[in-house]
Amino acid sequence: MVLTDTHTHLYYETDKQKRAGLMQRCFDNRVTRLFLPNVDIDSVEQVYDLTDSYPDNCFPMLGMHPCSVKDDWEKELAAIQAMYGSHKIYAIGEIGIDLYWDKTTLPQQIQAFKQQIAWAKQLKLPIVIHCRDAFNEVFEVLEQERGPDLRGIFHCFTGNLEQAQKVISLGFYLGIGGVVTYKNGGLDKILPQIDLSHIVLETDSPYLTPVPHRGKPNESSYLIYVAQRVADVCQVSLDVVADITTANSKLVFGV
Repeated sequence: MVLTDTHTHLYYETDKQKRAGLMQRCFDNRVTRLFLPNVDIDSVEQVYDLTDSYPDNCFPMLGMHPCSVKDDWEKELAAIQAMYGSHKIYAIGEIGIDLYWDKTTLPQQIQAFKQQIAWAKQLKLPIVIHCRDAFNEVFEVLEQERGPDLRGIFHCFTGNLEQAQKVISLGFYLGIGGVVTYKNGGLDKILPQIDLSHIVLETDSPYLTPVPHRGKPNESSYLIYVAQRVADVCQVSLDVVADITTANSKLVFGV
């Protein structure tokens, strides 16, 4: 059994010994494939450092998180793009729109989002979308950019069935994380109506910790709890969930 964490910030842990412990717990839980999105220019080297340390297990993605879109976003985004050449990257992400913290930057967030979608198309890479309190805004951009070369993952999906179907209609996968284990998360009612061929698994560690560790920092080894909950609500085995979602991740990322 191989589990794939399609979205983790495990690189935030910079202590080598603690990081080695995090990775070993991943291996103990059969989580052997981890995809790492940066969030800004400062986190690029952290991503690369971890992927260099575990080249068979960790795969970098590059982009600008919508919460990092500030007044100088164009300059910072150019700096992030300039970092592409030093390593092979597997997606542009995480990118998108976040209106939870600051609605005033929406025009700039849309510009940055579209620019990075264009970059992904040029490089023939998938995108990994961050969307918080902004489904309609994100979907409007995706509709405008729709085409055979637009693909990727809708990270941390927590929407309703209609929204899930819209995401799937664009050829995107639903990123399912710790929220599926929450009593009132709602995903337990939606997932049985969605074929497993449309989902991938993620932790978003150190955020969105699944039950039974909710309230503590998340880590990628906890993906096992997400996978088991998906298996339970979809009434299939853990092995089936691992096999299908890992296969889906290989289709998305090409590795």
